[in-house]
Amino acid sequence: MLQPLSKRYVAAFLLLGIALVCKGSPVVRAESAFAAMQPGNPTEVYPKKISARQAASKKMNGAFILDVRELNEFLQERIQGAVLIPLGQLRYRLNELPKDKEIVVVCRSSDRSPVGLDILRKAGYKKSSCMTGGINAWKAAGFPTVTGH
Repeated sequence: MLQPLSKRYVAAFLLLGIALVCKGSPVVRAESAFAAMQPGNPTEVYPKKISARQAASKKMNGAFILDVRELNEFLQERIQGAVLIPLGQLRYRLNELPKDKEIVVVCRSSDRSPVGLDILRKAGYKKSSCMTGGINAWKAAGFPTVTGH
């Protein structure tokens, strides 16, 4: 007479079958994604693109705002507290960026900030995002800007 299998064995058998059918990759991806999203995990997932409202929230929580426009654009109007490193200089000035803070990359309309974000992420700055719509979206959302030196 056959004995009934325990629930643990049945669950393990089902998971093994799913893993074999899917060749393991979906299961591994799901587990990796879940683990990466846990608080404090060094591989925590940061979205590539965020809205002006999300950027403002991150700024209030201490994020570093990196402006990758040119000096004349920066002086005309910028987010208070933003640090200017023009996109063409970014690769050579990475040592000026904090390694312990989240970084939000900003430009005028979000043509340059995704390029800046790629530079940061390739250099190991995983806690980084770019703001969609740039300073234009920031102003349109009603957030304040500063001008001059």
